Amino acid sequence: MNGFKTLNARRLSVTGFSFLFAYILSFQFEGQVLYSLLDLRGTDADRYILAAIIAHFAGLFTCSLFVKFRGSAKNMMLGGMGLCLAATVPFFFAPSSLWLGGLIVSGYFSGCAVAAWGFILRVFTPKNGRIKSCADVLIYSNLLMIAVNVVATNRSPFIGLSLSMLCLVIGMVFIWMLPLEQENEQNKTF
Repeated sequence: MNGFKTLNARRLSVTGFSFLFAYILSFQFEGQVLYSLLDLRGTDADRYILAAIIAHFAGLFTCSLFVKFRGSAKNMMLGGMGLCLAATVPFFFAPSSLWLGGLIVSGYFSGCAVAAWGFILRVFTPKNGRIKSCADVLIYSNLLMIAVNVVATNRSPFIGLSLSMLCLVIGMVFIWMLPLEQENEQNKTF
């Protein structure tokens, strides 16, 4: 029974993070959706992209200050994904300072969510299955990203943006479903 719970928690974790990472790859971190929106509006991409990348790395490096336990890792992922969702809304409207602010906020908190998933990976995945989990995330998130990018380039950047945001919502549902009880006793804190 314990192995079944670990397997389910691992699958929930991988699925939830795959949807988050699809959002990051398709929009926030030099994604095709972002480039399509910037192109559509005739906006110079350089400062937006650089700000998002710097904020993302800041989130990756500072997350360990906030995340020490599995509950805080789950909360960081949910909160970070929710803030990314809110910070993406301005991209449906004309370019303004909210675009740059939104990319900085979503960049930082998506970086925090990625780092928090590292903790969740340690908690819910046995040591010998972590590489497989990471490979699964890369495969699933890239497949999702390709689908979103195809829609953004061939149909509408706004439909692509909506799909990216839908990825966040679906990812939040899967992360929310993660159990809080400890599955892998060797990994209680960082």
